[in-house]
Amino acid sequence: MLSLGFGSGLAPFAPGTFGTLVGFPLYWLLMQVSLYPKTAIYLALFVVGCWICGKTGDALGKHDHSAIVFDEILAMAIVLEFTPSGWMWWVMAFLFFRLFDIVKPWPVSLADNTHGSGFYVMLDDILAAIYAIFGILILQYSIGLF
Repeated sequence: MLSLGFGSGLAPFAPGTFGTLVGFPLYWLLMQVSLYPKTAIYLALFVVGCWICGKTGDALGKHDHSAIVFDEILAMAIVLEFTPSGWMWWVMAFLFFRLFDIVKPWPVSLADNTHGSGFYVMLDDILAAIYAIFGILILQYSIGLF
């Protein structure tokens, strides 16, 4: 249930996109949590994600099956932590994350092509999230929000 994003990974098309959308409720759920507990929660979710994504990949016979979207959920929530509030910024964060998750620039592609454990399933999306965060920061800087 968790690795498939409460069913969002079973979407008939673009399951990663649907899974990414589930990252928004996770972020909203944790919005009021202070920094250190929130960081611990995200780290715990990463560790849990490594395990459940690995187990689900083994069960499905493909290490990063398209239905596995827990990695997108967690990565999107993390991107939103670095995104200004407001629907326009959230849309931009979503678009940046999806772009880098789909295009997979290096080292995202390296992690994506490394098989064998749920760690790499999780890692490639965290790396795509870092690219998305930099995209948001550059956009903020370019319009003078810094």
